[in-house]
Amino acid sequence: MDPAGGRRFVVLDRPVELELGGTLPAVTVAYETWGRARRDATGRIANAVLVAHALSGDSHAAGPAGPGHPTAGWWDALIGPGRPIDTDRFHVVCPNVLGGCQGTTGPAAAAPDGAPWGSRWPEVTIADQVRVEAAFGADLGIARWAAVIGGSMGGMRALEWAVAFPERVERAVVIACGATATADQLGLYAAQLDAITLDPGWRGGDYHRAAPGDGPHAGLGLARRLGQLSYRSEAELAARFANRVQPDGRFAVASYLDHHAVKLARRFDAGSYLTLTRAMMTQDVGRGRGGAAAALAGCPVALTIAGVDSDRLYPLYLQRQLAAWAGAAGPTVIRSPYGHDGFLLENDQIGAVVAAALDGQAPPAGWRA
Repeated sequence: MDPAGGRRFVVLDRPVELELGGTLPAVTVAYETWGRARRDATGRIANAVLVAHALSGDSHAAGPAGPGHPTAGWWDALIGPGRPIDTDRFHVVCPNVLGGCQGTTGPAAAAPDGAPWGSRWPEVTIADQVRVEAAFGADLGIARWAAVIGGSMGGMRALEWAVAFPERVERAVVIACGATATADQLGLYAAQLDAITLDPGWRGGDYHRAAPGDGPHAGLGLARRLGQLSYRSEAELAARFANRVQPDGRFAVASYLDHHAVKLARRFDAGSYLTLTRAMMTQDVGRGRGGAAAALAGCPVALTIAGVDSDRLYPLYLQRQLAAWAGAAGPTVIRSPYGHDGFLLENDQIGAVVAAALDGQAPPAGWRA
């Protein structure tokens, strides 16, 4: 078993009813925290900020690499003393999402009979993930978050938090996502899922007890290659790689994609990749609420919305829609050559957006770093 590292765990030992049908009898949530919790007169934590990770992220949003954490925190530049999410002011909490594979219950976790869930794992939605996060927060004594902040899949959860639990969120920072999946996104995601499920090692989802190296690693790697292309802009790939051929005869861009494929396959579960991708495919903040425009028009939570100008996976028009429907300022434009991954790489700009939101100020105009 991998080391726990900085993770802690909460067990929600009551049934979780899922939006699209099915029930999970209990859920374990892995999480990490930074900064001291301050309590109000009722004993509830009053300065908590929820940071929501993206598809292949986890609870290690900040801190160095070490046992259980092969890399430094994915938003390490934003979280810490004096940083935009200032741990001298805020108690920062980052849970691993429902369906994940970094300590929270997902397809690789043990079902009640002791065997991995595998093919028996039910479909979960962004709304299910947020309901689990709400129950988890209540168990920690957090009645109301000072802010919920996230990009990409994390932004979807921040948006769902604002609409589903407005009484429990003071403000939400929603970065690089939309209100519902587009046809372009659905087509890309469907191809990624086919890459996984058509791998003979998939075994219908029941591969978790296969011999080392005998799972659907090739399919997961192919899915990651497709995803990585969508995360970066065409201009950045052209500038970095052009049509350059390496001494081994491979195109440089192909080796770059191979690197990311191998890196993910070594640390991520294919079933979780499928589960979380499906959650993004079915994301719809307006489901059961009269449509996205109606749901956002009635949302009382202060929303900060930002997008990346070169994002071809979640283009800027989607954030413009969100801002228009919610009557929010913006969106703030993050100017970056990096495409969708700009929300992870443009630390100065993203940090300024987040810091302004936490101070209750209008978001800054975008600028080129």
